[in-house]
Amino acid sequence: MKALVTFFSASGVTAALAKRLAKAIDAPAYEIKPAAPYTKEDLDWMNKKSRSTVEMQDKSCRPDLADTNAPIVDADVIFIGFPVWWYREPSIIDSFLEAYDFSGKTIILFATSGSSDIGKEAPARVTEIAKTEVKASKRFSANAPENELKAWAEKFLK
Repeated sequence: MKALVTFFSASGVTAALAKRLAKAIDAPAYEIKPAAPYTKEDLDWMNKKSRSTVEMQDKSCRPDLADTNAPIVDADVIFIGFPVWWYREPSIIDSFLEAYDFSGKTIILFATSGSSDIGKEAPARVTEIAKTEVKASKRFSANAPENELKAWAEKFLK
């Protein structure tokens, strides 16, 4: 099975983890980028008017993507990584899911967070938006080693 590791990272933490995962399973990595990059002010979750807070309060929000060049068609298993925001996936992930056809694909979610788990809402939302079942989801510590990532991911590549 051919895998693809996709990810959104606001601060670089999820990017580092996703790149370790891609290396561990010898898969390409694709960064999901918003058309308008998030600034430090945009990410201030304490500010009720910050961009990230406003987006996350509106579950229909779909920030524009920088591109739609992910090689989804070439993969059987798609790992989608993100930081946990408000106990779910960031809205940019929803934009990504709506931009592609995931029919016949296996989706596996992975996330980073200082304290919040990935929860049940993200897999349910991703299943609904992508119109395909999420097979698994897991939160990793930011410094999860490559061998841990590989052992976890290989279960889905058989």
